Amino acid sequence: VFTAAAADDRKSIVLLAFETMEKIVRDYFPYITETETTTFTDCVKCLITFTSSKFSSDASLNAIAFLRFCAVKLAEEGFVCHDKDTDHQSNNLDSSEGNAIVHKDDHVYFWVPLLAGLARLTTDTRPTIRKGAVEVLFDILKDHGELFSQSFWTNIFGSVIYPLFNSEICTPNGQSDSTEDGSWNFETKTVAVKCLVDLYVTFFDVMRPELTRVTSVVTSFIRSAYRQSASIGMSVFQRLTEGLASKLSKDEWKEILLCFKESAAHTLVVFDKIVKMMQNIEIPERNESYSEAEKYSDPDIEDEEEANMETSSYAIVKMKNHMSLQLLIVQGIVKLYETHRRSFCAEHMGIILEMLSAITSHASEVSSESALHIKFHKACSLLEISEPAVIHFENESYQSYLKLLQALLHDNPSLSREMNIESQIMLVSVKILRKYLNCAGQEPSKDASCKDPVVHWALPLSAAKKEELSARTPLVLHVMRLLGGLERECFRRNLPLLFPLLANLVRCEHSSREVQVALYDVFQSSIGPIISV
Repeated sequence: VFTAAAADDRKSIVLLAFETMEKIVRDYFPYITETETTTFTDCVKCLITFTSSKFSSDASLNAIAFLRFCAVKLAEEGFVCHDKDTDHQSNNLDSSEGNAIVHKDDHVYFWVPLLAGLARLTTDTRPTIRKGAVEVLFDILKDHGELFSQSFWTNIFGSVIYPLFNSEICTPNGQSDSTEDGSWNFETKTVAVKCLVDLYVTFFDVMRPELTRVTSVVTSFIRSAYRQSASIGMSVFQRLTEGLASKLSKDEWKEILLCFKESAAHTLVVFDKIVKMMQNIEIPERNESYSEAEKYSDPDIEDEEEANMETSSYAIVKMKNHMSLQLLIVQGIVKLYETHRRSFCAEHMGIILEMLSAITSHASEVSSESALHIKFHKACSLLEISEPAVIHFENESYQSYLKLLQALLHDNPSLSREMNIESQIMLVSVKILRKYLNCAGQEPSKDASCKDPVVHWALPLSAAKKEELSARTPLVLHVMRLLGGLERECFRRNLPLLFPLLANLVRCEHSSREVQVALYDVFQSSIGPIISV
């Protein structure tokens, strides 16, 4: 009767029915649970029907609040879901009907319709109902989870919680649903993933077997091509690791790091799509801005040029977002090391360094796509917008990589020797110096057998090269300070690798005198004492 009244077309009937139902639930709850088990299920269905009321949003929200009240009363009356007979315990909860096949003495049939009903409300079209349903669902689980057995928790995760994330916000190809539906879906999942991590950290001892899947749900946010989603993913991932750090075994840390690595690697493919997007785009050669040129454009080619500029504008935004996302992941990796370095073994650090190495290599790949950057330069000039800061992206990536390697060398000498960190530092430093020399037109010859190099006139650098050299200067200065701070034996071991590069730095043109000063310090403090011995 009350369920039918909740769906009535007359506002007065709906409100009167809700007031009556409210009094029944408050005053006579024990009678609802003492009668047939279907009575409580009918009570839940009735409250859920009230949430769909088109007449009163207050009634809808109050109905959700009463679902929380039902959970409190179930807990007070001792409705505990325990494993009396695991052979008869169902491995799957039917959340669509709110029923489960369970041992006759268990109380699952009270909790399942309540939780499943709230789960269904998370797909409601109204933002307040969705958000309220998610929050109440996880509050109930967190407040009363100690009443649930491990098998019941497993069923709840599989049938109620994981389905909340089934329709991916970020699809495997990195695309995101741009529809209104996709937007509210994202908001709901954002609330849900934060609640999930808090819940999982609270009941980790019971739900330990779900670690990989929970981590996969969290890191799936990082896969997005959009910084907002990835930022949420990184934040929640940090909350997860900080909450579990002291409880994780080596194998569990490995599982978490591999999930993180997989999601981070997945984000790199966006750049290939940007390159393909711009492959056949021609940017017109014009001195005036695009907005001015529109007034005088030929009608026959106007549509094509406009389409090309729209594509270019979109690609530029994608490029900026992509680099921003990569730097966000780099920051997350560094934060992960700084917070949990005492928990990491060589295998864990290997995964972390592989992630940073992949991003720095990717940054070099991005900066080497000269044809793409020429198009971006033209397009940005016409559109009067800033260009993607490609060199900044490369600098920040390599600087973070070097700093982490240095920190590891300092924090854990024995692990550093085991992983040959010194050699990795030298290889990264050499790569940075070669990049700088190449930009300055002084790349050393790859032919080591050439004893008498041919001397050429040094041509002045172009304005573009000078600008790039200036952008690369901070990273080279970082390498110089690193080399100057090496122990004498370490520097001596690597001198054959470093000396040709340092000699070329003496000859090349610099955008800042700081490089020459830093170079002088290296020769004086590190090379001089070796020569004088």
